[in-house]
Amino acid sequence: MSGDRRKEIVRHLSEDDLNRLLSEADDPKVVRRLTFVKNLYKGDSLEEAADRVGKSESTGSRWARRWNEGGLGQLTPNFGRTSPEARRRRAGTTLGDAP
Repeated sequence: MSGDRRKEIVRHLSEDDLNRLLSEADDPKVVRRLTFVKNLYKGDSLEEAADRVGKSESTGSRWARRWNEGGLGQLTPNFGRTSPEARRRRAGTTLGDAP
């Protein structure tokens, strides 16, 4: 790991607003990501901030980039992968309909 890689973080929210969101968040994944951002606000390096929430520096870098691009909306978990079966159901077909 690089040691002291600092990441410029866009302050989309005040620290008070960030703390309020943290206290209201129900999803542990959102809490972890907001805590990571708070650690960056406080001056942690990417490695330090990621380590404090049990994630790798590369994950922290991805989260920081997403935060900078769009704040909380970009940072919240996106489980967009859909199984082939679910895609077929959405399209109105089933395995029996496939050629």
